[in-house]
Amino acid sequence: MRGDGKEDLHHGEIGVKAHENMRIAVAIATAGRRDVLTETVRVMMGQERRPDDFLICPAKPADADEAALRQIVPGLKMIAGPVGLPHQRNALMAATDADIVMFFDDDFLPAPDFLAETVRLFVENPDMVMVTGTVLADGAPGAGLGMREGLDRLAVAGPNRAADTLEPVYNGYGCNMAVRLEPVRRHGLAFDEKLPLYAWLEDVDFSRQLAPFGRIVKSGRLRGVHLGTKSGGRSPGRRLGYSQIANRVYIMRKGNMSLRGALEGSIENLASNLVKSAFPEPWTDRRGRLAGNLLALWDLVRGQLDPARILKL
Repeated sequence: MRGDGKEDLHHGEIGVKAHENMRIAVAIATAGRRDVLTETVRVMMGQERRPDDFLICPAKPADADEAALRQIVPGLKMIAGPVGLPHQRNALMAATDADIVMFFDDDFLPAPDFLAETVRLFVENPDMVMVTGTVLADGAPGAGLGMREGLDRLAVAGPNRAADTLEPVYNGYGCNMAVRLEPVRRHGLAFDEKLPLYAWLEDVDFSRQLAPFGRIVKSGRLRGVHLGTKSGGRSPGRRLGYSQIANRVYIMRKGNMSLRGALEGSIENLASNLVKSAFPEPWTDRRGRLAGNLLALWDLVRGQLDPARILKL
């Protein structure tokens, strides 16, 4: 090792250049959350490192206030795609030549350093193919969080003090997962479009497709708040209940979920819907979900289980 410091300087210059050359795209698939989307995008444009591409794929044109969004994001790309989360995410990936695609939900609020940290992690970990962040507060399991509450949760978190460690995980969390696109392109990977509409567990299926080609990790340095907005994109209770069983079985049969994982997850959802159906939460159609669970089990017994059946429910 040289003692004049030039080797360290040269290494640092390479690192800076790599950060500058790696391009990152923010990609949002959205449905039925027009106003929330606009406010979320406004928050995302407060990033310390701006995205090289910003892409939005609405399920329908009315799902995005294009005029307002273009005022917030110069160079915004509005992508047309068939209805359904996998279709929309595939259309988003196909529409960018970036090195990384950062999938955010339309109700996810990233901390200001989220993209800068994401790029740094991919540069410093060339064997990493997917990284998902730490959700400081998640409104999805409950009534959901309002925009003001979500921003307050981010403010309370303060400066980034998380240790620079990466925890191996089975899958990314769809509300915030960054993907290295080189292996996706090289191996022709895609979100499974046989999982329709909201596509319950499509993030798990895609993660396991990507897993043979590198590490999938969670980082405490990537922080954000998931509002879990109850209007818009999620499927009605009966459809979602059917997907809770059918999608797991389908993904298991593909080899992207273990039998144990499919059984435990299905039993957990069924038990939760059964117990809570007597006194359901105001924001959750528990009885509809339970009916969908039971219909899926009946279809499984008679050999007719199919994720696409929700399109007829």
